[in-house]
Amino acid sequence: MAGKAVVSLTTGLEDPERVTVAFLVAVGAAETGRETLMFLTKEAVRLVTPGVAVLTACEGCPPLPSLLDRFRAAGGRYLVCPICVDARKVDATTFVENAELGGTVPMWQWIGDEPAVTFSY
Repeated sequence: MAGKAVVSLTTGLEDPERVTVAFLVAVGAAETGRETLMFLTKEAVRLVTPGVAVLTACEGCPPLPSLLDRFRAAGGRYLVCPICVDARKVDATTFVENAELGGTVPMWQWIGDEPAVTFSY
């Protein structure tokens, strides 16, 4: 079994290269068979709203829409901080299909008793 991976992302489009790196790590984990969860907080909560993650961070970087598509296709999921969503007045009903509201308790429940590889951006 490949195990689980959690990628915690606090940054939104104010730092698109950091967002790209976080997605590359998450996509890599999911595409190699790990159950993968991205825990989105602060400005990152906006990334799962349609029409937001539509840019390419740098020359040679993959476009964010393709990374979101690959993450979904590989079975990746998003857990989106409800406190951050409320603070930013983001409409959670518009999230992409593989995103749901949830805080730290649901994240730990998802991890369970198994070891998990974690990354934070």
